[in-house]
Amino acid sequence: MSTLPTKDEILQWISDNPTLTSKRDIARAFGIKGADRIDLKRMLKELEAEGHLEKRKKTYRDPDRLPPVALLQVTGQTPDGELTARPMEWHGEAAEPKVLVIPRASDPALGEGDRILARVQEVTGEPHQYEGKLIRRIGTNPLKVLGIFRKRGEGGRILPIDKGDGKEWRVAADAVNGARDGELVEAEQAGPKDRLGLPSARITDRLGDPTAPKAVSLIAIHQHGIPDDFPDEVIAEADRMKPAGLNGREDLRELPLITIDPADARDHDDAVYAHADDDPGNEGGHVIWVAIADVAYYVRPGSALDQEARKRGNSSYFPDRVVPMLPDRLSGDLCSLHEGVPRACIAVRMQIDAHGEKIGHRFVRGLMRSPASLNYHEVQAAMDGAPNEACAPLMEEVIKPLYAAHEALKDARNRRQPLDLDLPERKVELSEEGKVLSVNFADRLEAHKIIEECMVLANVAAAETLIAKRSPLLFRVHEEPPPEKLETLRDVADAAGLVLAKGQALKTQHLNQLLHAAQDTDHSEVINMATLRSMTQAYYAPANFGHFGLALASYAHFTSPIRRYADLIVHRSLISAHGWGEDGLTPRDIETLQSTGEHISDTERRSMMAERDTNDRYLAAFLSERIGEAFTGRISGVAKFGAFVRLDETGADGLIPVRSLGREFFRFDRDAATLTGEDSGLVIGLGQRVTVKLSEAAPVTGGLALELVSLDGKTVTRKPGARGGKAPRRKAGQAKRKADKTKRKVARKRR
Repeated sequence: MSTLPTKDEILQWISDNPTLTSKRDIARAFGIKGADRIDLKRMLKELEAEGHLEKRKKTYRDPDRLPPVALLQVTGQTPDGELTARPMEWHGEAAEPKVLVIPRASDPALGEGDRILARVQEVTGEPHQYEGKLIRRIGTNPLKVLGIFRKRGEGGRILPIDKGDGKEWRVAADAVNGARDGELVEAEQAGPKDRLGLPSARITDRLGDPTAPKAVSLIAIHQHGIPDDFPDEVIAEADRMKPAGLNGREDLRELPLITIDPADARDHDDAVYAHADDDPGNEGGHVIWVAIADVAYYVRPGSALDQEARKRGNSSYFPDRVVPMLPDRLSGDLCSLHEGVPRACIAVRMQIDAHGEKIGHRFVRGLMRSPASLNYHEVQAAMDGAPNEACAPLMEEVIKPLYAAHEALKDARNRRQPLDLDLPERKVELSEEGKVLSVNFADRLEAHKIIEECMVLANVAAAETLIAKRSPLLFRVHEEPPPEKLETLRDVADAAGLVLAKGQALKTQHLNQLLHAAQDTDHSEVINMATLRSMTQAYYAPANFGHFGLALASYAHFTSPIRRYADLIVHRSLISAHGWGEDGLTPRDIETLQSTGEHISDTERRSMMAERDTNDRYLAAFLSERIGEAFTGRISGVAKFGAFVRLDETGADGLIPVRSLGREFFRFDRDAATLTGEDSGLVIGLGQRVTVKLSEAAPVTGGLALELVSLDGKTVTRKPGARGGKAPRRKAGQAKRKADKTKRKVARKRR
């Protein structure tokens, strides 16, 4: 017979093992079997009734504990000079805990009153109950400048790199921070203007060589005019925000809505949960919940926050930083669905049948509390048989049901036939100093696809609901390709020996047939790229023209209001349509829907260009140390001035200039997309395998120049006389004939 533990022993176990808190876990830990499980259940009920535990589905959590990520306020220093902090949100009945802030060398200086987002860990045997490590400081908003530092006798000046800003900044000798003449620096305003009328600045970060990797994203941000500083009134408005309560909301805190994001995600704006449908009329069906942060509660129409969010249009993402649409107080805290804390949300409950077709849905405005913040790789590893401590308690109730629902959604997707492009995403990994460590292709896991399909389904549900309720909104529109682009795609397909059928209304399934025919052939990448280039640019509009790429009649972005203004508009429309409050669409919102859609479509393209330019520059910087090395790749484009190559190793695009191919003339055939040497007969066309030598890498522009070494496995020899990047010399006979002709002209003039 097993011996039952005391209540104190149970509480200690739960405190020491926060991921193993189900009744089964506790019974296994103490060796409790048989009828003694009934007594264990009774003890747990008593602990819950006494307020020591709260039951969350099948697990027990101590309410008097901080979540793993918490918003803290620095309260002062210990006699030893260490910083202490208090949680700004505390939901327990016990006394508010004390947190000791553990600084790192790279952390900014913190002072009393600073608010920080920190990762916290419980400790014992200390005068403080938790230790916290800074994630980022929240709420500071000094005016910033990016520029070139010019050293002077005492201190120096900063010349902003922004072309539209001719104003210099004065840097005092004690605010130089070790910067050297000519370095790119980031600085913040340090005080009022001096007697010369120049503003004072304090250098906060030395970025070194303006062409160095760490400077790349900052330069792109400034070049493309992406706002990266929040006005003071916006920060002040965000700082005044308090967490939303349960009033007027449906209580979803018992639903195990988990977030699944990249491991380095800064915010968590969507959560999911699925289970088998218990409706006897839907045998084999599933219920899928998607909960999205309720940004509209905090960002009210016409407010300073709203105006700034509309101005930005969206967040911009770079390998080393994020330029958010909303201040950290919202995007990193109140509107981020952190583990273990109550968060306002708008959620949709969707029913799908055994074949993945949505048969019903309803929206609610709720209050949720996520039991776990997971990343894609750990969820996938868990399903592959290696669950970690975070995933193990969630396998049966949460993770496996999500995968089961996804199997049904895949069935529906296969029938719908959305465009099935295979375009691997590049991932640039940087060191802390900003140096490129590696450039790889991002993993494409089943866990990624689960979240994507759940989000697509939720976006469809939002569009359908708002159409049915005749509520204005912004649709995500993707029109079918124009005829001239389709003809170009057909030419590319013909050159590869493939066919894109004519004479019928184009559907995504026709394009998929072409893509699948090219799969596993030498032309796969070229056909994928050519198909992508044939597509129109998606945009936002109040009129519904469908989404061609997803093969959907109506589609609206609902799932990311933290980072897309379009989603915030859809949330407001849902609030108005359901009568949930006064923070829905205003007449002004409705009046300006067309111009809002055009504006945020432009800001989205601006971010895409800045992100692409940044990645190209990082790639050029990464490869600049490998000049002269050979790389394999494939011809991805042909133009009159040369051939473009996509390198296998990094996915970087480089150019083989036609002038580098030798002294012969190369004829460009636009229809066949080929370059043909008139003397040698050498044909360079789409999809051919090549080996190239890197001859130039320019981090400032992101450009790569290549020399052709071999084509389809055959060595290519340049004709004698070619001089790399210089124009080829004329043949001796041609030069002599021209000289003789010039002499005759001169002789005639003299007569």
